[in-house]
Amino acid sequence: MRLGVLISGRGSNLQALIDAACDPAYPAEVALVISNKPDAAGLDRARAAGIATLVLKPKDFADKAAHEAAMTAALERAGVGLVCLAGYMRLLSPVFVTAWHDRLINIHPSLLPAFPGLDTHAKAIDTGVRFHGCTVHFVRVEMDTGPIIVQAAVPVADDDTPDRLAARVLTQEHKAYPLAVRLIAEGRVSVEGNRVAVRGGAVPNAMIAPIA
Repeated sequence: MRLGVLISGRGSNLQALIDAACDPAYPAEVALVISNKPDAAGLDRARAAGIATLVLKPKDFADKAAHEAAMTAALERAGVGLVCLAGYMRLLSPVFVTAWHDRLINIHPSLLPAFPGLDTHAKAIDTGVRFHGCTVHFVRVEMDTGPIIVQAAVPVADDDTPDRLAARVLTQEHKAYPLAVRLIAEGRVSVEGNRVAVRGGAVPNAMIAPIA
């Protein structure tokens, strides 16, 4: 399966997908990386791996519709079958989300539906939850919703700071995203209403990191 990855920043989850695809047995490859920011560090990661990149700055287009149409055209030219959001910091329109229905996934740094939006690690600490983590999900029109594919949890320590907690969650993100893509690329994922069914039980789609 050919992947298109949308980024706005450092691209650490992009790197996790690139690294996973280095295994000849991995069923997906990153075909194209698109960024809305020309200085996104993730573009250098893609170029270092020999992956095609494209910068599409919103200000260069008449409106959001034109910008997203250019993204879709580029993704289709690259033969992309699955679009992965990896720190893409622009809200996508209902038109784009609908066009890529069940072919568009995102990774969010919380155990959705808890803590949608920004500042998830601080929110987790402030509310006193005992577990925090990340979620890979199919994208729907409403932000940070959609059928959940994979979740990974980490314990929250009494003396955690947002930065320390974020670092532990990020380690799990780098495992969860390649796993979710693998399950989809192997044809093991089906969406039933707002739930995801995963066929074959050899690979878990929920992970809990050990308490350090």
